[in-house]
Amino acid sequence: MAGYQPQLNPSGPVTVPETRVVTNGYHVTGELPPQTAGGLAGIFHRAGILADLGAIEQRLLERTASRVAVISAAGAHTVRSGGKRLRAALAVLAAHLGQYQLERVLHPAAAAELIHAASLVHDDLVDQANRRRGQITVHARWDNDVALMVGDYFFALAAAEMALSPDPRIITFYAEAVQTICEGELSPVTVAEPFDRALNQYLYKTGAKTAVLFEAACKAGMVAGGGNDEQVAALGRYGYDLGMAFQIVDDVLDFIGDERTMGKPAGNDLRQGTITLPLIYATAASPSPRLRDVLQETPPDETLVAAVIREVIDLGGVAAAQAEAERYIERAIAHLDIFPPSSAHQALVEIARFVIERAV
Repeated sequence: MAGYQPQLNPSGPVTVPETRVVTNGYHVTGELPPQTAGGLAGIFHRAGILADLGAIEQRLLERTASRVAVISAAGAHTVRSGGKRLRAALAVLAAHLGQYQLERVLHPAAAAELIHAASLVHDDLVDQANRRRGQITVHARWDNDVALMVGDYFFALAAAEMALSPDPRIITFYAEAVQTICEGELSPVTVAEPFDRALNQYLYKTGAKTAVLFEAACKAGMVAGGGNDEQVAALGRYGYDLGMAFQIVDDVLDFIGDERTMGKPAGNDLRQGTITLPLIYATAASPSPRLRDVLQETPPDETLVAAVIREVIDLGGVAAAQAEAERYIERAIAHLDIFPPSSAHQALVEIARFVIERAV
């Protein structure tokens, strides 16, 4: 990989970084302050995985360093905007269901986050989105060419992490996930009706763009923990259903959330012409011309956007989508039944419940 100088020996021993607070805000030792005791950080703390997530975070920062200044800067910007590291945490918790060793799950967990970061950089470039979760995007801060190269660079780094993983099946899981993510990006939801066609398009795109990486991270973690084929398959099904619910809830929050909590104003999908599940359900429930008009204007008038948001909620589109997410979560939790009780098992259940609670 031209220009890359790793700062630690990839095949050497893995150690937890000495820093007490990693870049995404997780405390790797001691008690969490009250304001972060809930949510994902609280779940990770109770499961005892914050220190290992700190090691993975350090790995990401070191791997994204480059001799090329702009790639190094854009890479660091992307990593530091990386959210809660849910995909890495899923890999770590899956491994904990087996025979856990950090050095075996470090590379699969890092690969999941690098693939996620790469896909977001490319997704923002395709959509020409200036912000994601309140953070300026790579192409907006630098330019389109930099964003394209940074996304490619992250995919290459993910491939390097896969190659260092303890089982060749992990490469297959992630390679298939990346192929599907790309196919999903090129398969937009083009209609809001008829209902069956719109629903099929939406479920395919959601599974391809979001759920498959959750699935791959869970399966990779279970393999790293020495799980058998039945356990790997069960974790994969858990991850897929969790990912479906996660994206559906995100789409629900676009109607009922606010800019402070979501990093974007309500109705952002409508402004971009993106058809999501709440709108599909609402369109099936009503012949309202507004629900059709909002997809024809580019961009739609703000008054129309506000009216459509209210109408989708009033027609039960949000409630129906939320109910669908809850069904995915119940299935996800059921897939964990083959595993005995443990702190990791409990954390995976709590993560599933948290996904739903975001929209409550």
